[in-house]
Amino acid sequence: MRTVVPFAVSEPKTRLSSVLSPDERREFARAMLDDVLAALRALDREPEVLATERVDVDAPVTVDDRPLDPAINEVLETTDEAVAVVMADLALATPDALDQLFSPDADVVLAPGRGGGTNAFVARHPDFRVDYHDASIRDHRRIAAELTDDVVEVDSFRLATDVDDPSDLAEVLLHGEGEAADWLREAGFELSVDDGRVGVSR
Repeated sequence: MRTVVPFAVSEPKTRLSSVLSPDERREFARAMLDDVLAALRALDREPEVLATERVDVDAPVTVDDRPLDPAINEVLETTDEAVAVVMADLALATPDALDQLFSPDADVVLAPGRGGGTNAFVARHPDFRVDYHDASIRDHRRIAAELTDDVVEVDSFRLATDVDDPSDLAEVLLHGEGEAADWLREAGFELSVDDGRVGVSR
């Protein structure tokens, strides 16, 4: 199975710009990428990075500066084996959580993200294609259902939690076990509680 991790190199995580500088966003995004790659390797997967430009990482790198849809769809169209795509901002991903993605022997396995996204998938059906606009999990359910009845969804808190907004940083500090959580702590972030709601402060 070909396992691909898309990664935006130059301007990642723009929605974190209120709490992180451009350089910090790049460093934090890289820490999350390293966590995802480590979790995949722990499952004896051989992940490759699909990056928008060259990046020095301990994995094969394919450079494609196009938007996500055409870049991933080309992978799907030109690969003769099953394809797994795992997003690079799954800072809570563990080998056990990712094993839930790889274990089902289904034509399509989808891992929904909070807010309607698609955080990971496995496509064994040769005609499956992606559409990441708007509520992509809804579109991917439809695309998969038009191809096959053999579709499985993964119900996983860790795979559903992608890090896009400042409020997501609390989840990393609470539940993260890798470099991304360490990076936040070293950068001065800590948990804060206000009226019973957990957030972060710096």
